[in-house]
Amino acid sequence: MLTVGDKFPAITVPVQQGGELPAGETLDLAETNGKWKIVFYWPKDFTFVCPTEIIGYGDLKDDFDDRDAVLIGASTDTDFVHYAWRKSDERLAAADFPWIADNKKELANALGIVAPDAGVAYRATFVVDPDNVIQHVTVNGLNVGRNPQETLRILDALQTDELCPCNWTQGEEVLRPAA
Repeated sequence: MLTVGDKFPAITVPVQQGGELPAGETLDLAETNGKWKIVFYWPKDFTFVCPTEIIGYGDLKDDFDDRDAVLIGASTDTDFVHYAWRKSDERLAAADFPWIADNKKELANALGIVAPDAGVAYRATFVVDPDNVIQHVTVNGLNVGRNPQETLRILDALQTDELCPCNWTQGEEVLRPAA
């Protein structure tokens, strides 16, 4: 599995976003436009835990935007399955960020996050800096959801470029060791 310090794969992937039928939209993951990326995978559309995470990240989209971070969701479903799922649930439709349709598992395999027995992606989250270098990774098993607020806290800490103690949150003092 790729980890901290590795380059995020610079590939172009199909995506679905918003309420329109998919029409071949893609996202070039090599492009950063000087922004951070939060890429989070869920195992499958039309499941139980996954929508709670997508909605949770979607609720924080403006906070990620304020920190010059682009929110990108992903699963190994197709763009049409993503579209159908968004159409079936207004809360998912409101999660207005691109969803990678990695049904060929090209990105999931490059990241090393495919669960061998299930054949779907683990619940993996990557925080990627503007140089396309992975700065944080978390991976949960298939049955345990993540805390999107924790991803935001980690991003805040990474962006300070300082020593941040346990449970540090934005606005608190960072550690300044005596020389």
